Formats: sequence, C-alpha cells, structure tokens
Amino acid sequence: MLAARVGIVSARAHMSTVAQASRAVRVVAAARVSSQTVPAASPELLEKAARIQAQLSLLYPPPLAPPLHYRNVFEFLVAVLLSAQTTDRKVNEVTPALFAAAPTPQAMAALPVETIQGHIKQLGLSQAKAGYLSRLSQQLVERHGSEVPSSFQELEALAGVGHKTASVLLAQAFGVAAFPVDTHILRLALRWGLCTVPKASVAHVERDLKQLFPEDCWKELHLQLIFFGREHCAARGHAPGACPICSWAAVEGAGGEEATVRGANKRGGGDAAGKGRAPKARGVGPA
Repeated sequence: MLAARVGIVSARAHMSTVAQASRAVRVVAAARVSSQTVPAASPELLEKAARIQAQLSLLYPPPLAPPLHYRNVFEFLVAVLLSAQTTDRKVNEVTPALFAAAPTPQAMAALPVETIQGHIKQLGLSQAKAGYLSRLSQQLVERHGSEVPSSFQELEALAGVGHKTASVLLAQAFGVAAFPVDTHILRLALRWGLCTVPKASVAHVERDLKQLFPEDCWKELHLQLIFFGREHCAARGHAPGACPICSWAAVEGAGGEEATVRGANKRGGGDAAGKGRAPKARGVGPA
C-alpha cells in the first residue's frame, strides 16, 4: 500500500516537472514570435480575410456561446481544462456530477484527487486532469481568494492552464481581446493561406490572425472558425470543392492534412473537439 502511494506521488511529481518544462518551452517560443517584426498584410490577403469573416458570420451569426455547459467562471475554467483531447459532448456528460460534488474552488480543493478522477474517468487523460484540477483549485483558494483571475500571467500560472486555455477564458468569460488558436483554427488558417510562415506554429498563426481581423470580432470569430472546422472542413478526407470556403480560399500546397493536425498536438494546441491521438498521461502539459 505504501509503495503504491509512493509511486503515485512520484508519478505526479514527474507530471508536474514535465508540465513546467513544456510551459517554459512554449513561453520562450511565443516570446520569440512576438518579438519578430510582422510584415504588413497585403491588401489581397486583407480582402480575403474580410470575405471569410463575412461568410462565417452568415453561417454562424453572432452572438455565439461556447458549447460547454457551465454556470460561472470557475466551472467554465474547469470545463475548458477538461476539454483538451476530449469532445465537448463528453465533457458536458461528466461535469454535472463533478460540479454537484465540487461547485467551488474550496470544494474542489477538498476532494481527494482519486474522487475527482472518478467523476471524469470517461475523459482522456483523466489522471492528469484530476491532478491539475486539485492543484488549480488550491491555488485559486490560496492566491486569489477563490476567484478566477483575469490576466494572462495569473491564469497561466495555474496548474494545467496554458496559453490557449487562458486565451479562451479571457475572451469568452472576461471580454478581454484574445484569439485562442486550436487545431481547427490552425488547420483552417494554413489551408486558406492566412498564415504564410513555413511550418507555422500556433504562435505564428495567432499573431497573423490578429493582424488580419479586427480586434472586436476575435471573440466571435474564434468560435465561428471552430464550428466551421468541425462541420465543413475536416482534417481528413476533406473535399475542398464541396467546402463553402475552401472551394475558393484554399491555397495549393499549404500543408498536408495529417501534418497540420499533428503539428497542433505537438505544439500543445489540443482543442475542445479532441481531434488527434491523446498523448500519454505523463507527457500532458498545460493547454
């Protein structure tokens, strides 16, 4: 029994070290991208982006709401964290019982990690996510008076919260200008030639999309792109000629379908739709 507990503690310590290292690599990479001089977008690309935005708004008229079920910012944070490498439908199936048992950061922090995992065992990476939720809730209680903070720096300091999750929270819960990039958005941006950097990272795509689209539309556009990617522009087996936007916007040689999705997962860009194979639990880092 003692040996098993020691093993669990050791595994959790290893996961924490891996997550911290993964976070540090992403922060350095994002800083390098943000420090680079961004060339001005061409009038043709700006016109293309405007046409894409107009078509997305016809397909998905604002206002839009995230497809996750929640009642407050804490529950939204939990749901977003759980959605990594998992479908929204699955997350919405498990969160009612989890939120009934732990509706606040204090209640979540008081639960044993094993109990949290029991509530979310249907989800991928449930062991790692349970550990994140426990530590994250403790941090909210100890550092933020049980309130979810509203800045990138404070959110990204929470267990299991990376740049994408922080961006989703800030944009959708706090109305802060942010443009979260997930696998769908990465795939579409490359497929449509909206990011011209060879082997572009999530940070490159985020930077270029912010330049192409007005800031006041980022919140809605983030969801419109996700919905479009799910319903019309799949990663595999996609027929560009039958796609409402790819039929005129797709760029030849913009990148293979498989490579696009793999690239997003390798760079920590796993999304709420959970497309792509889940990594082993020991390697999961903040999203």
